[in-house]
Amino acid sequence: QVQLVESGGGSVQAVGSLRLSCAASGSIFSINAMGWYRQPPGKQRELVASITAGRTNYADSVKGRFTISRDNAKNTVDLQMNSLKPEDTAVYYCRIQGTRWSRPYDYWGQGTQVTVSS
Repeated sequence: QVQLVESGGGSVQAVGSLRLSCAASGSIFSINAMGWYRQPPGKQRELVASITAGRTNYADSVKGRFTISRDNAKNTVDLQMNSLKPEDTAVYYCRIQGTRWSRPYDYWGQGTQVTVSS
């Protein structure tokens, strides 16, 4: 089984910063992609940022403000969030995708709340 443990959420004022971390443990063999998603109140879950084979992908709304990074040795993925805005308020989820014994897997973290006040 695989576990994803997220940390770093909380409350911050606008233009502040937060750093989210996600640590994966368990039966992990080959992680292809790691990413962060968020679900604002009353809205659908959306991609924030992902990293695959060293390539990063960001939602337009966070480009230039958020940075995703990955430590392959530790199986961790972090999200540095700067210049936060109230519209960044959401539950943030970590996600990993990979293959194990030639079968794909897809795991999500439990979510961490980020609240940005104006």
